[in-house]
This record gives sequence, structure tokens and C-alpha cells, in this order.
Amino acid sequence: MHDSIPDTDKAQLKQSTELGNIKLRLEFTGSGSEYFRIWIVNLLLTLVTLGLYYPWAKVRRLRYFYGNTQLDGDPLDFHGDPRKMAKGYLLMGILFGLYSLAAEFSPSARFVALLIVVAVSPALLKSSLQFRLANTSWRGLRFRFKGTLRGAYAATVPLFVPGVLLFGLVMAAPNPAQPPQWIGMAAAVIILGTVAMLPWILWNLKNYQHMHYALGNLQTQFKATPSNFYRLFFKIIGFAVLAIVVPMVALGFFSNSFPSKTMGAGNTGAAVTMIAAALGIVVGMVAVFVCIKPYAISRLQNLVWTQTGNRSMRFVSKLRFRGLLWLTLQNWLLIVLTLGLYWPFAAVAMARMRVQAICLKTRIDPNTLVGTVRAAEGDAAGDAAGDFFGFDIGL
Repeated sequence: MHDSIPDTDKAQLKQSTELGNIKLRLEFTGSGSEYFRIWIVNLLLTLVTLGLYYPWAKVRRLRYFYGNTQLDGDPLDFHGDPRKMAKGYLLMGILFGLYSLAAEFSPSARFVALLIVVAVSPALLKSSLQFRLANTSWRGLRFRFKGTLRGAYAATVPLFVPGVLLFGLVMAAPNPAQPPQWIGMAAAVIILGTVAMLPWILWNLKNYQHMHYALGNLQTQFKATPSNFYRLFFKIIGFAVLAIVVPMVALGFFSNSFPSKTMGAGNTGAAVTMIAAALGIVVGMVAVFVCIKPYAISRLQNLVWTQTGNRSMRFVSKLRFRGLLWLTLQNWLLIVLTLGLYWPFAAVAMARMRVQAICLKTRIDPNTLVGTVRAAEGDAAGDAAGDFFGFDIGL
């Protein structure tokens, strides 16, 4: 956070920093049984209204999860208006409908519709972040998002560039069913380049988000670099290879030894080999979904939040992969056994683990911080809520 503190408060803050680092724990106090009642009502009303109730359902869910997330013993709160959120979803629906309708006319119309979506997406991203932060509070203090529209374009447009380029190549082909060789080579270059740029694209987006969170005159800084994201990317790739290769190698040994010992060679051995290969693919897919996702989530959360802060305070995240993996396996097993009814219990358990892995280290006494921010809030209040769009699109 940028330390832009008024001179009248500096002496008070200087005195508070003499206390040294204070660790403020984040706690999650929700329970699965409480959230189950909210979840089942939200689900039924959303189905009965054909989805129209979804913004109101989302507000109830956010208020429950925010209200049960406590920092230094005081809960967060969410004040969002579901009617404004409904406007956001309606606009997204209109954009998706126009894009689908354009596809029925011609590739050119579809391409123009795609460019329109790309053009408005940064404004929607900025508006959504402003809405979400402006309607989140702690001890009665509203958070803010101070990112600019120009920054939103710099963060968002790279997400769409590969798709726009590939779409342009398809349109450039005289016969899309039999494109010339150069188009295939160009598409391969774009895809490979996109894979190579993924860590930078993710860093670019997170940098825009985590550089602009604010409470009063305190604004976050994001110290992670693209190299941090590239190292994480290669670790995830290495872990993925390990998670997929090990079970497939084990199945390969099984398919080579099983026919010779029990069934003999020939067609039976070939059949067993094919079955083992199919099982290897399934096991690999399960390994990617069940094992690699918790690994990526834990490492990304730790990287992003531990690199968010300022000279006065900073976040520290210590989310453990093993604990998250075990919880993920447990949640999916119980969700399957209960035909989906365990879902709200799983959501609460996951939120508790992820929230309580984070703490806030500060050199400013919380009471001093609240007093300082409250005094400065008069100049900044309503900043985010006064955004031109002022609604949430669910980001």
C-alpha cells in the first residue's frame, strides 16, 4: 500500500509503529449446516425463476462468506445491491447474444462482434472491481479500487489477442475447410507464443488488481515479478508431468507383465494393453484435475498475497498443498456419495482453509489505522461507487 498519510496523523502512526510487527489473523467462522440452508434456497429460487434470482442469490452468498470472514475479530461485510448486479449480468447476456447472433450472418459480422466484446471488456473489469471493493467494508470502513481505465486495457487486452489473431487467420483463409499451409503454421506459432506468454499474461492481470486495492489513503503495491510467475509455471508443469507419468508408467508395467503370467500372449494381451492405455489416460486426467489444481491454487495464492502489501503492512499466505489436496479429495468423494448435497459443506471447508492460511502483518496499531482512515475517508468516500457503470459482473 502506498503510505499517503496526512501530516496530522503521522505522529500518531509513528508512535504505533514502535509496537513492532502485529500479526492480525484472518478467521472464517461459517459452518456447512448454516450455508446449506442459504444454498438450497438460492438453488431452488434460481431454478424456479429460470435464473433471474441469481444476482440476489449471489448477494446472499457473498454476505454470508464475507460476514463470516473476520480480521482481528471483526467481520467483513458486503453491501452490494443485487439490482445493480442484475444490470451487469443483463449486459453480459446482451453481449453474448449479439455475438451469437452475429455468427449466424457471416464470419465478418462475428469478427466485428468479437472486437466489440474486446473493446468493452476492460471497462467491465474495472467497473466490477470498483463495485466489489466499494461494497466491501471492515469496521465500517469501505475498501476501494483505484485502477484506471487505461490500466484495465493494458491488463485485459492481452487475454484476447490470441483469439482475435486466430479468428483473423480463419477469415483470411480462402477455404476454411482446407486452409493453406502457411495459415496452419501461423496458427501454431500463435498457440505456442500464447503458451509461452501465459505466465506474463497472468502476472499482468494480477498486477493490475493487486496494485490498486485501497483503504482510506493506504494503497497496495504488488512486488511479484513476471519471473516469479514463470518459475511457478514451470513448477506446475513439472508437477503435472510427474502426476501423469507415474500412474501411466505403473499401468504400463502392469499391462506388460499381466498377459505373460496369466493369459498368455496374443489378442488377449493386446486387449489388456489397450485397456491399460485407456485407464492410463483416465488416471492422468483425474491426476490433473484432483492433484494439479490444488497445487496450482496453493502456490498461486501464496505468491500473490505474500507479495501484496506496503511499508506499513503486508499479507502473508501459507496455504499448504498437502492439506488442500486432502481436503479436495475428501470434498469430491463426499459430493459424489451425497449426489451433490455436500457441495455447500465443501465450499465452507475450502473457504476456511484458504482464508485462515492468510494473515496480515502490520506496524500500525489497528485502532490507530481505523481512526486515521476514518478521518481521511471524507475525501475519498463514494469514489468507486460513482463509477460510470457501477455494477458487478461476477469477476
